[in-house]
Amino acid sequence: MDSPRAYILYIDDDVGLCRLVQKDLQRQGYTVEIAHDGVSGVARVARGGIDIVALDHTMPNQGGLETLAGIRQLAEPPPVIYVTAMQEGRVAVEAFKAGAIDYVVKDVHGEFLALLHRAIEAALDAIKLRRAKEAAEAENKRASQLTQSIIDTIRDPLVVLDERMTIVTASKAFLTIFGVVEASGRRFSDLGQHQWDVPALQALLEKVFSENQPIESFEIEDDFPALGRRVFNLNARKVHQPGNHSHRMLLVFEDITDRKQRELDAQMLTNEISHRIKNNLQLIVGLLAYESRSAAQPDSQGYNAMQARIGAIAQLYDLISQSSRGQDVAVDDYLREIAKTISASLLGDRSGITIDVQADSLQIDPDRAVPFGLLVNELATNAIKHAFPDGVGRVGLSAVRIDDQIELTVADDGIGMKGKEPAKSPELSEKRGADYVAIFLRQLGGAIVPSASAETGTSVRIRLPLLVAPVGGPKRLAA
Repeated sequence: MDSPRAYILYIDDDVGLCRLVQKDLQRQGYTVEIAHDGVSGVARVARGGIDIVALDHTMPNQGGLETLAGIRQLAEPPPVIYVTAMQEGRVAVEAFKAGAIDYVVKDVHGEFLALLHRAIEAALDAIKLRRAKEAAEAENKRASQLTQSIIDTIRDPLVVLDERMTIVTASKAFLTIFGVVEASGRRFSDLGQHQWDVPALQALLEKVFSENQPIESFEIEDDFPALGRRVFNLNARKVHQPGNHSHRMLLVFEDITDRKQRELDAQMLTNEISHRIKNNLQLIVGLLAYESRSAAQPDSQGYNAMQARIGAIAQLYDLISQSSRGQDVAVDDYLREIAKTISASLLGDRSGITIDVQADSLQIDPDRAVPFGLLVNELATNAIKHAFPDGVGRVGLSAVRIDDQIELTVADDGIGMKGKEPAKSPELSEKRGADYVAIFLRQLGGAIVPSASAETGTSVRIRLPLLVAPVGGPKRLAA
C-alpha cells in the first residue's frame, strides 16, 4: 500500500463540511483527521504527526485566531491554512500576522475544495523546499565543522582567504600564536601590527587568485607581539570545489626562526673550522717557503710547486670562512685568490709575468672546489714554467657557464704549442703535471676540448659538468 502524501488536520465545527473535506482529500491520497473545536485541534497537533492544518475562522468557545496562536506556541508547529466564510481583507491580514501561510474562502462559487487542495499542494511544496534548505544547511554545517576540525589539527598556523583577501576562517594555531581573538571577516593585511601588509607579499597573494600561481617559501622576518623577532615561511595555494564558482586560498605560516638560527650556528662553526684549517695550511706553506730558500735549485722548484698547490687549498678554506652564504664558494673570488697565491709563491714582486682573471658570478661546492682549484693551479703553474723563456708574459684564467657545463680556460701569450695537440703542449708535457691534471679531470668528470690555433700563446680549454649555479636564493623579506 502506498504511503499517504501527507497528514492533514481539518479543524471546523461544521460536521457536514468536515466530512466533505475529508472524503475529497482522501481521494487525493491524503490522510485526513477531523477536530470540531480549537482546543481539541491544538491538543491533536501537540501529539505530533500532522503535516498541515486547515483551520476555520469562526468556531464556538475558541475562535480560529486564538487556536492559531495556540498552535504557533508549540515546539514545532506545522503550517496552517486559514479557512473562513468571510471575504474580508481584515481577516486575512490578521491571519497572516498570526502566522498562517495561506488563506482560503469557504464558498467561492463552489470552488472551495479546489482552492483548499491547491493551498495544501503549495504548502507541501513550501515544506519540501524548507526541508531541502535545512538539509543543505545542515550538510554545509557538517562540512564546515569537518573542515575546521582538519584545519585546527594542523600544527602550523593557517588561514583561509577569499578573493578580497578577507579571512574566511583561521586555525586555532594561528589565533593562539599570533594572539588574535577573532579573525573571520577581517582583512588579512589588517591583522596584528600590519606585519602582513607588505606590497611584495600582497602582489604574490593576488597572483595566487588571478594566475593560480602558488607561493613557495616566502620569508618574512619581523617583530611580533608576545613572540619577539621571528622568521616565517609563507606558502599559499588556490583551492575550489567543483560546481562552486567561489575560490579560496590556503595560506600556511611555518615558523623557521629556530631552524634559521641553527643554520647560522652551523655556518659560524663551519667558518671557524675553515679558518683554522686555512691557518694550518698557511703555516705549512710558510715552512715550504723557508725550505725552498735554502734548498738546491731542483729541490727549490719542487718546494715552490708544492707551496702553490697547498696555497690553493688554503685559499679555498679562507673563502669558506669568509662566506656569508654557507659553504658554497664563489668561483670568481676563488680564481683571484689562486692567482695571488701562485704569484706570491712562483713569481715574486719583480716578475714580468702577470695573471689575470675573468669569471662569471658562479658558485661551487667545497668538495668539488678542491680538485677544481688544484686543476687551475696545475695548469697555471705549468704555463708559468714553460711558456715564458724570457720571463715576460700574461696568463689568463677564465670560467664561464655554457648551457649545462662550465668552461674553464687557462691561456697564455707565450711561445705557443708549435703544432702540438693541447694534451701534448709544453704546459702539459711534464709527466707528473700531466698525471695531476688527468686525476683532477677524472674527479670532476671533465675533458680537454680543442682550441683554435693561434700564432702565439697556448689556450687549454676544459669542459666540466655543471658544478656551479647562478648566485641567488629564495625570496626573503626582512622588516
